[in-house]
Amino acid sequence: MEQLLHYVWKHKITPPRELTTTDGRTVEIIDSGLHNRNAGPDFFNAKVKIDGQLWVGNVEIHQHSKDWYLHGHDTDSAYDNVILHVVETADAIVSNSRGEILPQLELSVPQHIADNYAALMAADNYPPCYKIIPQLSKLTIHSWMSALQTERLEQKTDAIRLRAERLAGSWEDALFITLARNYGFGINGDAFEQWALNLHLNCVAHHRDDLFQIEAMFMGQAGLLDIASIPPRHQQAALADPYYTKLAAEYRYLAHKFSLTPMDCKLWKFLRLRPQNFPHIRISQLANLYYERRLSLSTLVNCSTVAELSSLLGTHVTPYWATHYAFGVESAHNGKSMSPFSINLLLVNTAIPMLFAYGRHIANEQLCLRAFDLLEQLKPENNHVVRMWRECGLEVDNAGDTQALLQLKKMYCDRHDCLRCRIGYEYLKKS
Repeated sequence: MEQLLHYVWKHKITPPRELTTTDGRTVEIIDSGLHNRNAGPDFFNAKVKIDGQLWVGNVEIHQHSKDWYLHGHDTDSAYDNVILHVVETADAIVSNSRGEILPQLELSVPQHIADNYAALMAADNYPPCYKIIPQLSKLTIHSWMSALQTERLEQKTDAIRLRAERLAGSWEDALFITLARNYGFGINGDAFEQWALNLHLNCVAHHRDDLFQIEAMFMGQAGLLDIASIPPRHQQAALADPYYTKLAAEYRYLAHKFSLTPMDCKLWKFLRLRPQNFPHIRISQLANLYYERRLSLSTLVNCSTVAELSSLLGTHVTPYWATHYAFGVESAHNGKSMSPFSINLLLVNTAIPMLFAYGRHIANEQLCLRAFDLLEQLKPENNHVVRMWRECGLEVDNAGDTQALLQLKKMYCDRHDCLRCRIGYEYLKKS
């Protein structure tokens, strides 16, 4: 399997005998090179000695020599800097677009590695490599967890940067949209992001001193003032509700004033949602947070502790929603403040990634380091992924660790990408 050949070459897992090319010249691998996952040769800037002469260039790997021609490398100048063709089976002489014959090295995958890889791919349990965890050194685990944590923050940075670019470079608006997305807490994340993009904050800003008008625009742009968004059994009660009718009338006025178009209310998901997480409640909390002007990019950047960040994100619903979960349907009084659990999720998914992303944007290393420090101050998240790794014997001390494990599952385990995983590497090489 070609992927396993890549793995063997990258980690220099070679047989104990002397390596030679197919024409008998000695081969010494000085540096296997940088693994390329895009178009072009498989490894860049490798260093190889052939018959004592040092060559620096690229390496291409195939299962069979004939694959060189099947992939058209013999006519592609991008492969003219290949210094060595590594194959499992040498069944042809290969040449580049200049007609130069390339040296070839036959390299086989050790049987124990092939067997271990097959076991990982066939395993039904998660994580499939759990047996190796107690045997790993703390240094191996710590270095991999640190790399995964950074990788996860960088992915979130990419998403935030793209939002800022989409918003003509406004990092302030990117902060609000990132926060809104995470108010969806997974289930309604896409809908909340679409709502925030459809909100036109520059229009809302004209009425920032009036909480009622803010809520009218927030609810209206979400499509939640459309009578069709209300379950049929509650429609009559909503139409008889003075607050609903006043809010809807205010939105019609503001929509005409700013040429606003609401999003499709059908995008919101209610199935199996606790009432506390209904879009109406979350949007009311966001309206209050926006009105109070506590959360901004400048206040976020000035926070250095978890407590300070938490105080920025703590909010509650507007008065009407303290006694309602839906329009026209009264409930017992509940201020519906953000729970500590919800605030921690917003810290992990919004505030801390925003600090890291903005630090990268303005080349402020201190902000990036503060993001890591804040993750280590937070208690570990408690979910099924974290619990499973703990059962395997992995120590999980803080939110940085849990974020690393979520990244591990999403980007490696779920994709069966064991060859890029350091735990997978340790598992594969065991005899």
